[in-house]
Amino acid sequence: MTTILVDNRGAWRVLTLNRPDRINAFTAEMHRALAAALDDAAADHGCRAVLLTAAGRGFCAGQDLSEVAVTDGTAPDLGPTIEPFYNPLVRRIRALQMPVVCAVNGTAAGAGANIALACDIVLAARSAKFIQSFAKIGLVPDSGGTWLLPHLVGDARARGLALLGEPLSADTAAAWGLIWRAVDDDKLRGEAETLTARLASEPTQGFALTKQALAHAATNTLDAQLDLERDLQRKAGRTPDYAEGVNAFIGKRVPVFTGRAT
Repeated sequence: MTTILVDNRGAWRVLTLNRPDRINAFTAEMHRALAAALDDAAADHGCRAVLLTAAGRGFCAGQDLSEVAVTDGTAPDLGPTIEPFYNPLVRRIRALQMPVVCAVNGTAAGAGANIALACDIVLAARSAKFIQSFAKIGLVPDSGGTWLLPHLVGDARARGLALLGEPLSADTAAAWGLIWRAVDDDKLRGEAETLTARLASEPTQGFALTKQALAHAATNTLDAQLDLERDLQRKAGRTPDYAEGVNAFIGKRVPVFTGRAT
């Protein structure tokens, strides 16, 4: 079975986690396939947005525990699973020079939840749930969970989610600011595709620079962030899309953005 399905829509791509019989739990093979698919999207100058979703009734159950089970009484070292796979995946998603939309079509648990939250815009079916299930098996939230949760929902809610491991509904996740929007189940895919196609037609270089600015906001002082905004705005102002946007505004027409840097 192909663990990652790639649907090239021209200016954007749909990447689908495809182990529905295991609620799309990650294996080493699946990590390699997703990394390759993201790298291919990054290398394609015609690709300007990515939609990440999943097959079956759930989005992702996190790590396939059969690959890291305690079988002979010897405690496994989980570092070699995190370091070459989960950490690079989260870094790759955050650093991708284009918007990454995630459509959470069902339960997102453990690393599956945090991989979804690492994306730029997250839509979730109303039936979906987000679960920091690490607490149930004596582990620490990984895949950026201990960074993402406090930044998205604040310390008190982050601690509750991480320590209790209770399911959080999509509606509550949206109300708390954990995700962008909860969507009726039957409308999720259509809305996610429409949003991704829209982003793929807009100023890609401006989006890439915006992602850079937001990535530094959590650690920069205000003065440092103001300087960064100045520097990034200089770069944005030199792109063809800025000129097109201004000309379209003055001419009272719809802009046609190319997404190119020069």
